[in-house]
Amino acid sequence: MRPRSLRGRVMVGAVLWTIGLFTVITITFTFSMHARATAIVVHSHTGISVIVALFCLFGGLALVRAALAPFDDMRQRLSDVRTGMHHQVPGTYPTEVQPLVDDLNGLLDHRDQMVQRALAKAGDLAHGLKTPLAVLAREAEVAEAQGHHDLAATMTQQVERMRRQIDYHLAHARAAASGATVGSRCSVSASADALARTLLRLHADRGLTIEVQVPADHSVRGQREDLEEMLGNLLENACHWARSQVVVSSTRDDSRIVVTVDDDGPGIDPSMREAVLRRGVRADEAAPGSGLGLAIVRDLAQLYGGSIALDEAPQGGLRARLELPAA
Repeated sequence: MRPRSLRGRVMVGAVLWTIGLFTVITITFTFSMHARATAIVVHSHTGISVIVALFCLFGGLALVRAALAPFDDMRQRLSDVRTGMHHQVPGTYPTEVQPLVDDLNGLLDHRDQMVQRALAKAGDLAHGLKTPLAVLAREAEVAEAQGHHDLAATMTQQVERMRRQIDYHLAHARAAASGATVGSRCSVSASADALARTLLRLHADRGLTIEVQVPADHSVRGQREDLEEMLGNLLENACHWARSQVVVSSTRDDSRIVVTVDDDGPGIDPSMREAVLRRGVRADEAAPGSGLGLAIVRDLAQLYGGSIALDEAPQGGLRARLELPAA
């Protein structure tokens, strides 16, 4: 029976290797010293000794290799956890390693629970703030109906600003939690298809077309809600400015997924492309009508270790190039 302890396997393997090596040396020395005098006897004893030596040598190598094999298995399981195939490190390992694996699985469980609690708190906070905002928005409508146009406009503007800030920071909290959670992954094509169907219904009166050219196997690390937050903002901007067509496509670049959103609208002047993505500059201030969406996309992409860049689309409009780590 093989010992389960890593130390035991290595020691037994080393002992067998030493015995085999010592036997080989003894056989070689004996054969060279007495081959002529007792050739027949030595030949008989030598055959048995060679068999024993080879058995010990190969047995020792096999035990050492078996002792080290769990580390290769553990490395593969850890890679599966990082890429999202598993949420824990499964398997049984030598007694010296098993406590480490158990503690690691416990840490992964604890971290998942912490992230879920943080997301729940952030959602509760957002919900608690949105209810008073809805009341204020209703009061603004009442003020408008009563003829208090300036007051209604001011209230509506401030309510909208607060809503944007809530959505902005809630997306930040969710993305930060997702970035800290190993194994999170989502399909680009699933999110792009769902968003395209929704936006086509919203812009049905314009005859707008949205083409999704995303391979089914392209996935990125992160939560689907965050990917849809980024893609949704890019697609909304593209649909707002497009004349007739929006194209969503993706390519793989080593360990990255590059998603491009193209439109055939007027585009953005090259001198303003960096401004709408610069930290601390709101997109609706740099380019009226584009909203806070590009700033949200930029910050979420950075939280995931990605990036966003703006360029000219082949159709003459704007190209948004979103780069995220592949799952």
